[in-house]
Amino acid sequence: QVQLVESGGGLVQAGSSLRLSCAASARTSSIYAMGWFRQAPGKERDFVAAVSWNGGSTYYADSVKGRFAISRDSAKSPVYLQMNSLKPEDTAVYYCAARYGSISDNENEYGYWGQGTQVTVSS
Repeated sequence: QVQLVESGGGLVQAGSSLRLSCAASARTSSIYAMGWFRQAPGKERDFVAAVSWNGGSTYYADSVKGRFAISRDSAKSPVYLQMNSLKPEDTAVYYCAARYGSISDNENEYGYWGQGTQVTVSS
């Protein structure tokens, strides 16, 4: 069983930066890839970024490539999402997710989810 807790959301102006954190607790040192997804009001949940269990591989949605960076130091360390040059269209609830195995941009492949943290970017 994996529990995920996100933090770091807030209200910022366009062009600003935020860093989201996702702390995971697990009974074992299982290998989990981690991902960030987001859901804007009235829209489906979309993939943002993912990182492999040891931080060695990352993958990004085209909409955030070059602006966002996902990172982790080890399998048991928190996962971070550094968000730079934020735009109003980045406004959404951001969710952290975990899956056993390799990274994926498919939300259906993630079995564990956090409660979400709100990010609001004003113009």
